[in-house]
Amino acid sequence: MRIGPFTLTAPLALAPMAGVTDRPFRLLCRSLGAGIAASEMVTADVRLWHTAKSRHRMDHRGEPEPRVVQIAGGEPAMMAEAARRNAELGAQIIDINMGCPAKKVCNRAAGSALLRDESLVAAILDAVVRAVDVPVTLKIRTGWDTEHRNGPRIARLAESLGVQALAVHGRTRADHYQGPAEYATIRAIKESVRIPVFANGDIDSGAKARAVLEETGADAVMIGRAAQGRPWIFREIRHFLTSGRELPPPVHAEVRDIMLAHLEQLYAFYGEHAGVRVARKHLGWYRAAAMPDHQSHRDELIAVTSADALFREMRVAESAVVQLTLARAWLEAAVGDGSIAGGHEEPEPDAGTPTGDRSRPRAKVA
Repeated sequence: MRIGPFTLTAPLALAPMAGVTDRPFRLLCRSLGAGIAASEMVTADVRLWHTAKSRHRMDHRGEPEPRVVQIAGGEPAMMAEAARRNAELGAQIIDINMGCPAKKVCNRAAGSALLRDESLVAAILDAVVRAVDVPVTLKIRTGWDTEHRNGPRIARLAESLGVQALAVHGRTRADHYQGPAEYATIRAIKESVRIPVFANGDIDSGAKARAVLEETGADAVMIGRAAQGRPWIFREIRHFLTSGRELPPPVHAEVRDIMLAHLEQLYAFYGEHAGVRVARKHLGWYRAAAMPDHQSHRDELIAVTSADALFREMRVAESAVVQLTLARAWLEAAVGDGSIAGGHEEPEPDAGTPTGDRSRPRAKVA
């Protein structure tokens, strides 16, 4: 599929998530199969861009094309200026956030709050599209609440004003992230426009991705929370969509290498002091993904307690060296008690057992 001049390598997008999809995580997910990855949401108020948070959110050094920046705000001229400045700084696609349900965003008449005011939506989209020469995309929800699922109208409006792709989360703003996503509205949106549509919401496997694509008729899927601690999900979904078969989970050695390389990327990007602290939430997500049932077996209690103790130490570590050392020890302890999810270690080639030719890309350290 194409967005403007860009052909995506896979119909898979990493959803922009505040506090999650920084440059290290975007690079990691792209290396593991994501076809496109947008930045964290950047405020349209350029007066706030002097902060370290904003500077990091607009840092796209070393990223593969297309480089996508998501902006959020509720004032057309301000949004246009933010889009123009980001394009000057190297953004190749400008994505507009009208999907975030967070109160601090909606209370400022931005994010999904905008879905209540279709005339303001039109003014913002028109201003941004006119302001830049790069493609403009839009992220929305199905509507404000279940009584006002106006996603199809917003989609037609967006297409008429020059928006070149849509991502639709299968919940209303009132739903936040509660209850199952519904896909009927996404299908109605896809049937009402000709531009590419990404389906988003509750997609956590290759089988679910295929089912959602079939149910909605969407061109691609967008993965958010399911990628936290499990960035290889893009490779798994891509394999299922092309072959119809589940890809074996990554072996322990690869999980270790991906996680440790990710930590090193965070230290390099944020600096050691901030990087160690940002890494803590990612470590929690890796644990949840790798050890979903880590306390479900009484006969593993001693080993699990040992792994848990290491995990607690790792989460309060103050230095990169200590955090990395504890992370490696924690993974070894988790594997030792059999509680880590995923494949077992592959035998070395000289052990007399063939290893096959399965590619296992590693994340690059920035």
